[in-house]
Amino acid sequence: MAYYQEEIETMSRDAMTALQSERLVKQVRHVYDNVEPYRKKMQDAGVEPGDIKGIEDLAKLPFTTKDDLKDAYPYGFLALPLKDCVRIQSTSGTTGKRVVAFYTQHDLDLWEDGCARAIVAAGGSDTDVCHVCYGYGLFTGGPGLNGGSHRVGCLTLPMSSGNTERQLTFMEDLEATIICCTPSYAAFLGESAHDAGITGKLKLKSGIFGAEAWSEEMRREIEKSLGLKAYDIYGLTEISGPGVSFECEEQTGMHVCEDHFYPEIIDPATGEQQAIGTKGELVFTCLTKQAFPLLRYRTRDITLLSRDACSCGRTLTKMKRLMGRTDDMLIIRGVNVFPSQIETVLVGQGYPANYLIIVDREHHTDTFEVQVEMSEDVFSDEVKVIEKKEAELLAALRSMLGISPKVTLVAPRTITRSEGKAVRVIDKRKI
Repeated sequence: MAYYQEEIETMSRDAMTALQSERLVKQVRHVYDNVEPYRKKMQDAGVEPGDIKGIEDLAKLPFTTKDDLKDAYPYGFLALPLKDCVRIQSTSGTTGKRVVAFYTQHDLDLWEDGCARAIVAAGGSDTDVCHVCYGYGLFTGGPGLNGGSHRVGCLTLPMSSGNTERQLTFMEDLEATIICCTPSYAAFLGESAHDAGITGKLKLKSGIFGAEAWSEEMRREIEKSLGLKAYDIYGLTEISGPGVSFECEEQTGMHVCEDHFYPEIIDPATGEQQAIGTKGELVFTCLTKQAFPLLRYRTRDITLLSRDACSCGRTLTKMKRLMGRTDDMLIIRGVNVFPSQIETVLVGQGYPANYLIIVDREHHTDTFEVQVEMSEDVFSDEVKVIEKKEAELLAALRSMLGISPKVTLVAPRTITRSEGKAVRVIDKRKI
């Protein structure tokens, strides 16, 4: 079994807890002394750095939210002088002020270590060719996996996103063995490789996919179309970028780099800490970051944590596949709906994971439509056949969601493909 940093990745629970506690105490003092908004939060909560003796005291600290970061834009949460920083990254949000995250060289090194751990866990080594088609620039996907690939010693193809024909050409000609991109783009690449007649010529063995939610059914679809093993990876700009957690060959959850990012699960309604194994909102505390260290940052992602023994030998806490978000959850006619639930039904019924959810409001009542793209082998232009398939899919969605959408089947290749994050929801309601 290969590891990038074996001593950390296989550390005992007692040793990890001691390391986390030592780092938390130092970090709280660093943040209190250098970040005015957080110092005020702690003072309002009646907490001083000396009150934090270890990880067991974490719940005494107040939360940080994305709104806090936007309110303090751009420098309010910066914990070091600008001269000590060497890079920024930024969120891809489309409304309001962006979140700008700052990095020292030390922060970049740790981030790249996390991505290197992910690549090695996916079977990567210095003999591999790593094809990175996450976006570069302000988006963290490209720079993170690019740096991790360098650390492992892979030949790195810094393709960025877009220009699918060129992606496939380089993938084939340079015999890429590892590909890194969003799962929706991986699915598109699989389709495109098939259409180009090169599927059997590709040398891919592993794919590292993240930046958007995807289902187990979609994983199997990608594995089949590209002939590889698909690994999940997680990260967010505010904390670091991809490499906060990563999947191993067991594919039963993502190992958290908890020596750098301490994970909690809280009740999203009350903020109370939840026990290991309980589903809730994921919260991270940065234990080692210098420039932009966030304490108890609410990610809005829904998951659960596990410390069950893993066959890969890693002892790092696992976070399960994301089950949705507290802030992208759709409430339709009083029912909570997650796009990932719809994707599970569609792929389970034999449809490709290309769909569009359209929510609107007419006469004070929510309307809910799911447009689903048919694959070539199930496509038909006969009205009766289409109506029967729509009725079958409607029944399956109603069973999963507890609510009945309008189901519209559309012709193959009708729904716009994405070379970045897929747009799955159009909510036209003015709520």
